Amino acid sequence: MSPLRRCCRAACGQPAVATLTYVYADSTAVLGPLATYAEPHSYDLCSKHSARLTAPLGWEIIRLEISEPPAPGPDDLVALADAIREAGRQPAGGVDDDQSRSQGRRGHLRVLRSPEA
Repeated sequence: MSPLRRCCRAACGQPAVATLTYVYADSTAVLGPLATYAEPHSYDLCSKHSARLTAPLGWEIIRLEISEPPAPGPDDLVALADAIREAGRQPAGGVDDDQSRSQGRRGHLRVLRSPEA
C-alpha cells in the first residue's frame, strides 16, 4: 500500500490497495493488486470500494487475489542500517570527506557513528 496513492473515488481519501483496469474489447473489468505505477487508464481503489465493485450489464469482473504487502521486519531494518553504514564508509564519487567539506558540498544523508566504533 502506497502512502502517496489514494482511492480514486470521489470524496474517498483511503489508501489504495487494488487497481481496476477495463478491457473494453472483451467487456471485462480486471481488479487486482495495486499496480507498481499509476497508469492513466487504470483506477486505484481502497479495500471498501474494491469489495463493492460492480460491472456494467453484460460485463465480466475478474478478481485477482489482493494480498497485503508484508511489513518490514527487524531483519529488513538491520539490513537497511548496514547498507547506509557501508555507504557512509565509502567516499562519494571518489571524493574524500575532507575535500568534499572544503568545496562546500554536503550530502542529504549523514552517518552517525555508533559508540562501539
